[in-house]
Amino acid sequence: MDAATLTIFNHLFASVAEEMGVTLGRTAYSPNIKERLDYSCAVFLGGERPKMLAQAAHIPVHLGAMPASVRAAVERCAPFRPGDVVILNDPYLGGNHLPDITLVSPVFLNRDQYSVDQYSVGRSPTDLLTTDLLTTDLLTTAPYFLVASRAHHADVGGISPGSMPLSTELYQEGIIIPPLKLVDGGQRNEAVWQLILRNVRTPWERDGDLAAQLAAHATGATRLNEIVGRYGLRETLAQAHALLDYTESLTRAAVRLIPDGRYTFTDYLDDDGRTDEPIPIAVAIAVDGDTLAVDFTGTAAAVTGNLNAVPAIVDAAVAYCLRCVALRLLGADLPMNAGGFAPLTIHVPLGSLLDPRPPHAVAAGNVETSQRLVDVVFGALAQALPDLVPAAGQGTMNNLTFGGDYPDGWHAAAAQFAYYETIGGGAGAGRAGDGASGVHVHMSNTRNTPVEALEYGMPIRITEYALCEGSGGRG
Repeated sequence: MDAATLTIFNHLFASVAEEMGVTLGRTAYSPNIKERLDYSCAVFLGGERPKMLAQAAHIPVHLGAMPASVRAAVERCAPFRPGDVVILNDPYLGGNHLPDITLVSPVFLNRDQYSVDQYSVGRSPTDLLTTDLLTTDLLTTAPYFLVASRAHHADVGGISPGSMPLSTELYQEGIIIPPLKLVDGGQRNEAVWQLILRNVRTPWERDGDLAAQLAAHATGATRLNEIVGRYGLRETLAQAHALLDYTESLTRAAVRLIPDGRYTFTDYLDDDGRTDEPIPIAVAIAVDGDTLAVDFTGTAAAVTGNLNAVPAIVDAAVAYCLRCVALRLLGADLPMNAGGFAPLTIHVPLGSLLDPRPPHAVAAGNVETSQRLVDVVFGALAQALPDLVPAAGQGTMNNLTFGGDYPDGWHAAAAQFAYYETIGGGAGAGRAGDGASGVHVHMSNTRNTPVEALEYGMPIRITEYALCEGSGGRG
């Protein structure tokens, strides 16, 4: 493939995800989404096992885990037809934790806009590229692309406002949504929509935020159709697969720069909120040529509290660490797609903290355990690359939630409010200097909510907004 053309397509696909994100953020209702930008968008190649093709620079814990959601949507809700949108948040069926609601939409190409030759120049894309793709004869019944968005909804029910309680089982954390069609053939499923709104404290926000996700998906579908309309399906698919191969080759080249060997590290979560026992997370990373085998044997069993993390979160943390190392080793841009996962194999013990069985609670696994996972993986890689890997950062997302009733007359559309925030604690030091203070790191990539937005939307007053000097320790 021509390098210049490949670069153009990389940015074309990424721009679809980026514009989806802009649409979502600008049309959302809740401060957590429209101000903190706690959402992520991505584009996938279709087929029985969809592959992430591009993502925007959003939230790593969302994006690295999103392939599991898209696979679950396809496995449980296909075959699709134009206008379908799948919704899910079940951590045991493709989700992260319940507040992160994922939408997945098949993108059907508008065949009337293009000539037949653009779809099949001599042979079908299946013949040209891979048997994982669907043939051109199925353009009206099977999608070549999918778009996905994941947004953290500030309340999805459960036993406390913000849906991040000190829970002991999943049922306490909010409404559980398995993969099902929120929009069926272009018609909104009002039964599902109203069921969700009746189970949350802030239905007007959920209504607006879900509508914003749908708007983002419409944007993504439009832009993908424009790309195919301009370049033709054959060229678009060829470039898409070339991008996956290119990313894989770059990532493998980076892995080859890591000295072969076996590197181990163990760190601990302080406790699970129910007992005072430290919770070990252990990893062994075996580097062999251009492959990494990551094994979490030795990690604690699933806990009573809510720090359990599903395997999709492990995938996200490991992929993030590998990408960070690859970028530093190569000193070059690296497309964000499924090719970056190719050198990895990950083993997680069944029934452990990192692969619990339902209905174990998981609310904090997405936000706390995910951060400590990054520290553990970097701790092992630091033994191989001591001058490159930084010290551990805050190791937490510092979650803060509260809520209550609006005073009479405060809000015309709602009786209750719910607030969710992750507070940036800073990055660890590296060889070149101290880490950054007061910023979100690793698995999070959000902003802090502006004081003005909080005071405007909720019956609260902020008395001080400042860094706590020295609170992060030396470095």
